[in-house]
Amino acid sequence: MMNGTMVSESFKGRELAIYLPPSYDGSRSSFPVAYVQDGCTLFDPQHNDVLIRLERMFADGVLGELMLVGVEPGNRLDEYTPWPAKALSEQFADFGGKGFGYAAFLTAELKPYIDRAYRTDSRPQSTGMIGASLGGLISLYTAYLYPNVIGRIGSISGSLWYEDFIDFMQTEKIDYSDLKVYMDVGSEEGSGKQSIQKDMVPNTRRAHAILAGIGLTGDRLRFVEEEGMPHGPAFFVKRFPEAVKWLFAGE
Repeated sequence: MMNGTMVSESFKGRELAIYLPPSYDGSRSSFPVAYVQDGCTLFDPQHNDVLIRLERMFADGVLGELMLVGVEPGNRLDEYTPWPAKALSEQFADFGGKGFGYAAFLTAELKPYIDRAYRTDSRPQSTGMIGASLGGLISLYTAYLYPNVIGRIGSISGSLWYEDFIDFMQTEKIDYSDLKVYMDVGSEEGSGKQSIQKDMVPNTRRAHAILAGIGLTGDRLRFVEEEGMPHGPAFFVKRFPEAVKWLFAGE
């Protein structure tokens, strides 16, 4: 049974699912915050046991209590992509490439609102952005734009096959002084794909190598490749609590 509290809010027309940890109401403490993409999909108490697993970590003392803010996307094919690109098949619309504006909204509008409305630790090292698939892509992209606002980045099966993203990482400079990055992928992701999604695993490895090459050392960069695992929500949910633990333990 979950001991924390779920709060539903709307901010500028966007639905938020906010998790407050067990001691929030009974203390005056300030809490780290992870902004989670795709609403509460990764921590929905109606559909998975993620919050119970996190609260077990709180109780065991291996992770300090923290808040989660699930941010519902408008059009994720637009908001979670850094620049426009053609669709991978005729079944889908083209990628809109509005990620720059979404990152600005999250860091310059949503985060200040949450910091005013709740008792948060607003420092970069206590602020995270995490997501799965395209949500992982936009989280990593935001690290390049606002490293002094968000210092904890989680890319769970991030869509690093996205057109030109590896080139972007190779050419763009990033201030990694306060940055900590978790990234993972299943070894079977992209298997059988004919589109650029076939590059899912090798591109995730390349992204990790690029970040390691600029100086993110082992205690600030973690890469998990889960053997035999494909791409899918059940696998994102399975890895989410450990990602949060690695990013925020010790904060």
